[in-house]
Amino acid sequence: MYKQLQQRGMNSPPVNVSTIRQMKNEGEPIACLTAYDASFAQLVDMAGVDLVLVGDSLGMVIQGQETTVPVTVDDVVYHTQIVSRGLSRTFVVSDLPFMSYATPEQALDNAVRLMQEGGAKMVKLEGGRGQVAVVECLARHDIPVCAHVGLKPQSVHKIGGFKVQGRDNEAAKQMTEDAIALEEAGADLMLLECVPNEVGLKISESIGLPIIGIGAGPNVDGQILVLYDMLGITQGRTPKFVKNFLEDSESILDALQTYVSSVKNRDYPAKEHCFS
Repeated sequence: MYKQLQQRGMNSPPVNVSTIRQMKNEGEPIACLTAYDASFAQLVDMAGVDLVLVGDSLGMVIQGQETTVPVTVDDVVYHTQIVSRGLSRTFVVSDLPFMSYATPEQALDNAVRLMQEGGAKMVKLEGGRGQVAVVECLARHDIPVCAHVGLKPQSVHKIGGFKVQGRDNEAAKQMTEDAIALEEAGADLMLLECVPNEVGLKISESIGLPIIGIGAGPNVDGQILVLYDMLGITQGRTPKFVKNFLEDSESILDALQTYVSSVKNRDYPAKEHCFS
């Protein structure tokens, strides 16, 4: 009972929005991973990961789907519940899946479900300036929001596949303007996916939010990978930005700890993991 109160006396108390903001301000890289169940969540927590995303990537790595589009709110609520049971320190963020935030009202209803039923501490949504009204609504109701720009997997059918975004000047300019608009709307965190290093740097210089990158280069405030990718479990072709941390480790926990230290020391991502 009163678990959060008991944890305040821990050497490493639970991470929250203020912790993440402080890490950015102090220049400490933020180590993030996805997780989808209690067992892996417990290992991730033990390894010192700062933030866990219960991503709609579960559709591909857990359900065997070809994209994230089929994932439902019920799916994310369930996986957030079981991930939350394995965490003590790590901050948990949950995805709002495809078409679950088409209007501010729908977004609010589903964000409430993820937080009340699932135990999420923040919700994540994909999109640029078109999501400003949604972000404003959630922020007005004190719901922490992670905005997601760059490659947006829920839009894979619209953009024609999983491709690096922002390689031309106009696309990079629009992405930067989207990031600024989402910050002004009340977002608390930004996830930036699959962009050239210079775009990651430009957006980092343009907004004050902590930025978590996945294939966004070294000039952001933190890094995230899909858990199954960084453990080498994913079969077939893996993205350029992925490193298999289990390959040279003695155990899964050792691999997770190596990942955290590599992010904190800025050894990852290396040049070979970046886009130009």
